[in-house]
Amino acid sequence: MAMLGRILTLLLLLFLAVPAGTASAAPAGATPAGAWVRSDMVEARLVAAVRGTGTLAEVPLGLQVRLAPGWKTYWRSPGDAGQPPAIDWAASRNLASASIAWPAPERFTLFGLETFGYAGEVTFPIAAVPATPGEPMSLAAAVDLLVCSDICVPRRLDLALDLPAGPAGPSDEANLLARAVAAVPVGGEAAGLSLEGAVLTPGRAPSLSVTLRAREPLVEPDVFVEGVDLAFAAPRASFSDGNRRVVLQLPVAHAPAGKAPELAALAGRMLTLTVVDGRRAAEFQAAATVAAAPVAVDGTLGGMLALALLGGLILNLMPCVLPVLSLKLASAVGLAGAAPGRVRLGFLASAAGILASFLALAAALAGLKAAGAAVGWGIQFQQPLFLVFMTVLVTAFAANLWGLFEVPLPRGIADALGSHPGNPGSLAGNFATGALATLLATPCSAPFLGTAVGFALARGPLEILAVFAALGTGLALPYLLVAAVPGIARLLPRPGRWMVTLRRVLGVALALTGLWLLAVLAAQEGTPTAAAVGGLMIAALVLLAILRGAGRRIGTAAAAVLALLAFGAPAVLGGSSDAGRPGAAHDGAWAAFDRMAIAPLVAEGRTVFVDVTADWCITCQANKTLVLGRGEAARRLFGGEVVAMQADWTRPDPSIADYLAAHGRYGIPFNIVYGPGAPEGIALPELLSEGAVLDALDRAARAPDRSTPGRTTPGLAAIPDRE
Repeated sequence: MAMLGRILTLLLLLFLAVPAGTASAAPAGATPAGAWVRSDMVEARLVAAVRGTGTLAEVPLGLQVRLAPGWKTYWRSPGDAGQPPAIDWAASRNLASASIAWPAPERFTLFGLETFGYAGEVTFPIAAVPATPGEPMSLAAAVDLLVCSDICVPRRLDLALDLPAGPAGPSDEANLLARAVAAVPVGGEAAGLSLEGAVLTPGRAPSLSVTLRAREPLVEPDVFVEGVDLAFAAPRASFSDGNRRVVLQLPVAHAPAGKAPELAALAGRMLTLTVVDGRRAAEFQAAATVAAAPVAVDGTLGGMLALALLGGLILNLMPCVLPVLSLKLASAVGLAGAAPGRVRLGFLASAAGILASFLALAAALAGLKAAGAAVGWGIQFQQPLFLVFMTVLVTAFAANLWGLFEVPLPRGIADALGSHPGNPGSLAGNFATGALATLLATPCSAPFLGTAVGFALARGPLEILAVFAALGTGLALPYLLVAAVPGIARLLPRPGRWMVTLRRVLGVALALTGLWLLAVLAAQEGTPTAAAVGGLMIAALVLLAILRGAGRRIGTAAAAVLALLAFGAPAVLGGSSDAGRPGAAHDGAWAAFDRMAIAPLVAEGRTVFVDVTADWCITCQANKTLVLGRGEAARRLFGGEVVAMQADWTRPDPSIADYLAAHGRYGIPFNIVYGPGAPEGIALPELLSEGAVLDALDRAARAPDRSTPGRTTPGLAAIPDRE
């Protein structure tokens, strides 16, 4: 890079400082370019940016290569195959040394091989140092080129250039050399690019994740990796922030001699990353961070299905699912005393609603992953339209429980579904109850659920469908139990007038769920938008009450009101202004999340606690209220001895999604502690306890045990020591 800077500076000085007519002072017959030498599909020559050697300590030269259509030659790191150009200057006179600069390459993919180089024409800048400045130079270059099309052919071209003594005025080829120098990658700041991180992730599908930010929108970025003996496939790009930020995911294609890549040993290895985006190119030096592959990825599918089943069962006890208790109770009480067959069908319908919803969610996540989008558990709550839809849905269920409307089905459908007036346990209603339970369960995380979901989302569509089916079966197990033993429903009191009061109380529980959804919407889109949607909900409830009191046909009226809810609320949302929306926020006691700052802080001996949270994650809020925001844990976190970082995932943020994926996580809450005793990090369980937090802080703060060199904590991210 320093040599490139010297060439560029010299060319600028030549253009700005040499007066017109100086070039004519060169001796007669002097030429700034050697003769073209051709060999079949390639020709080359030496050129100089000056007409004479002058008193230059370095003379700017160039190797100009032209290739026949369909042929290419190679960059300094050729990729899976190929060989870079080599130049032998032994026959030259008055030449002490010559160093070559490499223009940004392009990627060629053929038969699954990735190679890097040049097609058409390329000029390599060369800095030639004369043995005696001011004396003539006789340059003789034996150039070995490997040129390839469907076949590869080595070629040797003997090139020559005589550069006389005399003024070093710019030659006719100075512009050619200036363009060649401009094609060589520069520093990130000069190119308007910055590197946010380079993370190697082991596992069955090892990869390198390179995160870049640009002043101007990126178009088609590529990255070429040097410094590790690994071959990488072409990157998959995930853009954000108006295409000013990109995450390039490069799968590891293979390792030398077919050996499995030991990525864990590469923590701290200096990588050279050459980033090319159209005409701009930059070169970065970065210490690699190695994120350990999630343990779940190496587990068996059978074991993960068992964990998913258990996680789904535990999910019934999570606070997210509790609001659906109102619908569960109303349905169960309505079936008390009914025939066993009817009880069985009602609870099987609820279980079917849960399973169908989980399979639909799995199909959506598999599709998003195949399209290259970020996926995770509960990410639909990052979408304002989904929040509006859920608000409309729980409002409609609450209005139904309050008796504001009943929508009678046609007689034939009602008979088929077992639905008739006064039967709150219809098959359609029970199926809808199960579907709503699934939708409201996704903001919560339960023990074992994160491991199972991480396994599924790191694999293919079949694993995603299988694991999510097991999760749904676990959540549906209570319904399946009652379906298997219908006599359980008889333990509930028989229906009576008391049910009217119960339905009203349970409707209030759903209304409170709607208020929580509006609070999450306010955090994403602003209070005015949430207030407008809430106003529409209230207006709809009032209208339903008026129409009911006026004796209108409730089915028709309810359909009209629900249409108002379904179309009016998104219209309000669509009219909101992005300018007024809050960005990702964090609680005042927390520092903003900065992934790249963790390693330097740990190197300084600091302890870092990272909390990945969101307003829609009820488990996250419970952890903060019950553990992180009180007692000894709060004193340690916010007393100055720990750097407490909070990553707010309420709205989509690719950098947070990448961070979670690097740790094998696809859902939240996620908490991890770094420190001198645990530079790799200590991941905490989904449900926090004060003891677990304090123990992790103590372990991370302790000085590392030097008695067992190389010891690391398995399954956690390795962050390089920058000392």
